[in-house]
Amino acid sequence: MSRPIRLALQIHPQQATYSSIRQAAITAEEKGVDIVYNWDHFYPLYGEPDGMHFECWTMLASFAEVTETVEIGALVTCNSYRNPQLLADMARTVDHISDGRLILGIGSGWFERDYEEYGYDFGTAGSRLRDLDAAMPVIKDRLANLNPAPVRDIPILIGGGGEKVTLRITAEHADIWHGFGDPETIRHKNGVLDEWCSKVGRDPAAIERSVGCDIDKLETMANALVESGGTQISLGIGGPTYDLAFLDEWIAWRDEQNN
Repeated sequence: MSRPIRLALQIHPQQATYSSIRQAAITAEEKGVDIVYNWDHFYPLYGEPDGMHFECWTMLASFAEVTETVEIGALVTCNSYRNPQLLADMARTVDHISDGRLILGIGSGWFERDYEEYGYDFGTAGSRLRDLDAAMPVIKDRLANLNPAPVRDIPILIGGGGEKVTLRITAEHADIWHGFGDPETIRHKNGVLDEWCSKVGRDPAAIERSVGCDIDKLETMANALVESGGTQISLGIGGPTYDLAFLDEWIAWRDEQNN
């Protein structure tokens, strides 16, 4: 049986008051999205470099309280910023606050300013991937030993398209893979991930494929991304205001795909 198409909204927690961010999460749920994500950075990624910005996991705890049905998570948590044992405990706690709606999204990290300003060792792309590789079994082991246990087996999402390491880590540990690119790129990356699944003994169908898409590309990109293997479409929007009127057409499209 094929997976249903799911629609996610990534609320960029920048250039906005927290009340605006919180209301965006509430409105997204009311409109009918399946998942609400934020991201894990300390400074804006675009616009005013020193504009308003809020921390990821504190925000997810709030999202857990103000929503009732949507899944929530970071797209994605930076592995470098927290001890993996602590991160597992944070995820378990937010999972309980949300009554089992958390997705644990994680990646190796890339935004150098975050590292420099907050005192983390930036290292190299290779060293950050090695750290992620080492952290994944630690996170899973801690999740398995916490009391109380998570409400559910928390789905793990891994973001990134590196074919030699990231997709291998994804095949070994993830329930969801998230990538960016045009349909041909996504089709190719999905093929590489399938190959890694075969090598490590995973059923490729066990991993949901999430794809980022611009909010204005419904007519020109959405169907092609689904044809390339995407079953979760993620749309991003930033502050200072979050006009979510565009979601109506996207949700209608999702519902038509699933009929």
